[in-house]
Amino acid sequence: MTPITEVEGRRLALSNLDKVLYADSGFTKGEVLHYYATAAGALLPHLRDRPVSFLRFPDGPDGQRFFAKNVPPGTPSWVRTAEVRRSDGVSRQIVVQDLATLMWAANLVTEFHTPQWRTDAPGLADRLVLDLDPGPPASVVEACEAALWLRERLVADGFPVCVKTSGSKGLHVLAPLRPTPSGDVTAYAKGLAVAAEQALPRLVVHRMTRALRPGKVFVDFSQNAAAKTTATPYTLRARAEPTVSTPVTWDEVQACRERRDPGLLVFLATDVGARLERYGDLLGPLLDPERGGVLPPPG
Repeated sequence: MTPITEVEGRRLALSNLDKVLYADSGFTKGEVLHYYATAAGALLPHLRDRPVSFLRFPDGPDGQRFFAKNVPPGTPSWVRTAEVRRSDGVSRQIVVQDLATLMWAANLVTEFHTPQWRTDAPGLADRLVLDLDPGPPASVVEACEAALWLRERLVADGFPVCVKTSGSKGLHVLAPLRPTPSGDVTAYAKGLAVAAEQALPRLVVHRMTRALRPGKVFVDFSQNAAAKTTATPYTLRARAEPTVSTPVTWDEVQACRERRDPGLLVFLATDVGARLERYGDLLGPLLDPERGGVLPPPG
C-alpha cells in the first residue's frame, strides 16, 4: 500500500519510496523526499510566489524526462496555482508556498525551475542571473574564472553578488534587483556577457552558437527574459548522481580556480544539510528587498 503521510495538516500519498532513482549511487525516491524535507527551510523562500516549471524524471535520470508547466492532473485542491501569460495564451502553474506542497511536488520526482519574477509582478525581475555553461574540454574551473570577472563588474555597478553551482557542469551568478522590467535586465546582462567576451576572448563566448562553444564558457544572459526559467537554488538535478544546485562562497570559487579541481564544486543531496548548518543560506541577499540593486543607466 502507498503510505499516507500528514504534512502540516495535509494528507499525502508518497509512493514507491524504495525505488532506486539514481542507479550509480543507489539513491532512492525515499531519500529524495528526505532531502527535500531537510532542505525545505532554505528552498521554500526561493520557490515562494514564483510559478514553477517541473522537469520530471519519474524513472530516474536515465529514463524519460519531460517539462511540465501546466497544473498536472490529480493536483490536490489545496495546492496553490497562479495564472501565467505565455506566448500561446494563458495557463495556470503550481506555486510552491509551503512544506506540504513541496513534498507533494517532490513525490512527482522533479527538478524545480523558476523565473526571475514573482506572480504578483509578472515580467518585473527581482533578481539577475548569468548562467555560465562550460563547453568541453572546459569545465567549472573555467566557469569560475569567468564568474570572478563578472563579480567584479557587478560589484562595481553596486550589486551584492551571489553564486551557486548549476548542479550540472556550470555556475549561476546572481544579484538581487529592485523590481525591473525583464527586457531591461536582459539587455544589461547581455552587455555584461559581451564585455566578458571582450575582456576574456580565449575563455568566454556570449553567443549560443554551438560551433563557438568548445573549450569556452558560454555566458547565457537570456535566462533573464520573462519567459525563461532557471534551476531553483537547492533543487536536485536529473544527473547520474543526486547533485544539487548549491550556493557556494566566493572563496570556494577562487579555490576551485586556483586548484583546477572541478570536484571541489560538486555537491550531492547528502552534502547540503551540513552546508546549511555551516553557512545558512548563502543566497540570503536575493531574498532581502532592501539589498536589491538598480541597473546603471544604459551606455
